Amino acid sequence: MRLPLPLLAALLLSACATPRQQSSSAPTSAAATPPPAGVVTVAERYVSHENPDDELDSLATWPAEDGTTWLIATAKKTHELVVFDADSGEQLRTVGHKGTADGEFLRPNGVFVHGDLLFVSERDNRRVQMFRLPAFTPLGSFGEGQLRSPYGLWAHEAEVGELQLYVTDSFMDGARFDVVPPFDQLDRRVRRYRVRIDSEGRPAAQHLGAFGDTREATALRMVESLVGDPAHDRLLVADEDRRHAATLREYTLDGRFTGGGVPEGVFQGEPEGIALWTCDADAGYWLAADQLHPLTIFRVFDRTTLAPRGAFSGQVTAWTDGIALHAGATTRFPSGVLFAVHNDKAVAAFDLRDVAQALGLDPACMQ
Repeated sequence: MRLPLPLLAALLLSACATPRQQSSSAPTSAAATPPPAGVVTVAERYVSHENPDDELDSLATWPAEDGTTWLIATAKKTHELVVFDADSGEQLRTVGHKGTADGEFLRPNGVFVHGDLLFVSERDNRRVQMFRLPAFTPLGSFGEGQLRSPYGLWAHEAEVGELQLYVTDSFMDGARFDVVPPFDQLDRRVRRYRVRIDSEGRPAAQHLGAFGDTREATALRMVESLVGDPAHDRLLVADEDRRHAATLREYTLDGRFTGGGVPEGVFQGEPEGIALWTCDADAGYWLAADQLHPLTIFRVFDRTTLAPRGAFSGQVTAWTDGIALHAGATTRFPSGVLFAVHNDKAVAAFDLRDVAQALGLDPACMQ
């Protein structure tokens, strides 16, 4: 999510648009930009063809039934989902179109996959929709009447057949998207839902309340990305407001602000996509995109302590919004892959083996 200037300047859902003609490849050395001091270069394995009309934002992966892996992206400007082949970056299809009915979208932003369930938040429809993969079958929505400007999504299985799902709600004061509400309203920055799956696989959501710190020094002003780590009872929420102190703030999974997180001053731009790279039951790394131009910096932190463990940039990837880390093996990426949005127009792929080797990370993460 980038601030607007001047601060920074009736198809069925199952019907799909014809894939756009495109190709993808690794960036050439002629296009490469040197990284900042202290940031290593990890070359992208591919950058997909650019589609400037999409305004891509968030990413999620899904292992398809035929053994391939899908990369699903939200396209805010065209009000649809874009599905890529995760190994090649080739576009497979688009899903949905502009509208308010089930299976239609108004500025979709967040996307999250759990099993064969897909959740999509829509800023301008003020809801979260649920779908069944691979057919993108609509399963209903929730959040209407509570959510005002939903952005990021994350969920975990609290118990068998039950998900705890978190939604950031970055509503602003009035019609503008850059005026932060009074502090006493910021206790609604994250909403929590219980999603139960019945014996026939149908989901139903129940609102469990909202949370957010309201103190001037640590309130969540402008929020989008969030990701949790149940093993450490940790939820990291990105506050993107650079007019104050853009950083990642730490909450428990029941919504209590711990006072912790990534120290202020680490991020030079807006902290955007967040991903957890789990290496075993306790160890691993957090990755977060520092949204910058001409190169995004991907910052890596220790899973347990949040201490910095290095930073890298690609050769061309810039202005990154969403990222998705797929730790499972794919045909092209046997050690896993990090996906990142490039300049709102394309997706880039980084081999996790390349990242681990460049930063000297735990070899166990590459198994």
